[in-house]
Amino acid sequence: MRRPSAEPLSSDLARDRGGHARQGLSGSRGRWQRRRWENRCEEPAISDVHEWLREMAGHTSMSVTRLPLEELAGWREDPATGNIHHRSGRFFTVEGLDVRRPGWAVPAWTQPIINQPEAGILGILLKRPGGVPHLLMQAKNEPGNVDGPQLSPTVQATRSNYTGVHRGRAVPYLDFFRERRGRVLADVRQSEQGAWFYRKRNRNMVVEVGEEVAAAEGFRWLPLRLVRDLLSVPDLVNMDARTVLACLPALDEPGGGDGFGGDGFGGLLARSRDPLAGARHDVQEVLSWLSGIRSTVDVQASPLPLNRLRRWHRDAGRITHESGRFFDVIGVRVEARGREVDRWTQPMIEPVGTGLVAFLVRPIGGVLHALVHARVEPGYTDVVELAPTVQCTPGNYDHLPASARPPLLAHVLAAPPERVRYDTVLSEEGGRFFHARNRYLVVETDEDPLPGHPSFRWLALHQLDALLRHSYYLNVQARSLNACLHGLASEPVSGGAR
Repeated sequence: MRRPSAEPLSSDLARDRGGHARQGLSGSRGRWQRRRWENRCEEPAISDVHEWLREMAGHTSMSVTRLPLEELAGWREDPATGNIHHRSGRFFTVEGLDVRRPGWAVPAWTQPIINQPEAGILGILLKRPGGVPHLLMQAKNEPGNVDGPQLSPTVQATRSNYTGVHRGRAVPYLDFFRERRGRVLADVRQSEQGAWFYRKRNRNMVVEVGEEVAAAEGFRWLPLRLVRDLLSVPDLVNMDARTVLACLPALDEPGGGDGFGGDGFGGLLARSRDPLAGARHDVQEVLSWLSGIRSTVDVQASPLPLNRLRRWHRDAGRITHESGRFFDVIGVRVEARGREVDRWTQPMIEPVGTGLVAFLVRPIGGVLHALVHARVEPGYTDVVELAPTVQCTPGNYDHLPASARPPLLAHVLAAPPERVRYDTVLSEEGGRFFHARNRYLVVETDEDPLPGHPSFRWLALHQLDALLRHSYYLNVQARSLNACLHGLASEPVSGGAR
């Protein structure tokens, strides 16, 4: 089993995507590869996907310019509260939040937060030519992307967008999800970042269709195994695709994608997806533990006018924390080709620093378990969700005492290379967040570093899959890592290294 990284995938790579390796083709060789792929003479390779994204970057160019918040066309500042809202009353608002957690190292704070009460649709179409699962993926550029288009779901749209508030072009393939035109494999509402969104949720869907559904311009049918393999490439598969992939139930794949054979870590991981495998805690015990925490945790999160935030200042056209940490609220002007709307302006959250998201995993009774953290975030609908073992931006804790720093952060960072099973920097949602990235890690361990800790539990991988059939159990970072774990269990495809 390889350790994914940003190292070159072959000898003819170009440096791209923020300095990371990205494989591409050009000239006559690229055109031949494309014809071979589209004519189905061979299964597409990683190189084909890179070439397609390079082409789409030319067809769907996007120019993003920073603007002072005061100059955003169509956006208004409420004179009484300072809240920033769109003149249509739709899309989202930037508001303030007052958070109180008595007894914690940081017992109270205020912050800006995005309030987007409407639920969008994140949907992927699936078909099985020759019995092999394929996904209809979109090459979609977002203003917050680090470097051009990323692999995105078939449909990725807010309610304001797909109901035409922006007066733009219609969203392709939307009716397959709104009208459930096909066999629904997954349909569940899930949360998004609870530190930056206030009670944001999206409908995550996978719908299986027949082979007659063609790929429009900007879309490609890709084998599921290849999409999972691409999760090891930095900044390539976007957050919205990852959360939908995490909700996809196990499928029978020729060649072993979801089989339980094989040796080594990959085989252990695949076998641990078997719902009949054992677990350290049964599901009822896990649900009771989480319900107990949700019922007893003392957290108060109340809306607050943006102009009444403590230690946050609006200066030089942006909103920043006086310490320079956490994040800024900025404005951008976007000019785009190939999008539903050609130009617009909007506020965005720009994080300070790259985050770190990690699962510790270990076999218990021959079944791989992940150490999950019952994490409180002020924007969650139900106060607490199951998060990765470590989820933080390390620089935000430099000024705090050791007791206030995330448990096991040092443990994860000190892991020897041979125990790191996955290590890739991935982008977060590019429609609301500007250049937001996290380093995602899976680290294997032999021992329990926090025995008996009330906020942590070891869950078998098949239990993570079961919880994803329901809303608001696994947070978006845990769902991303779960999708990456699925990728580690898949067989390699052409054009990649394992």
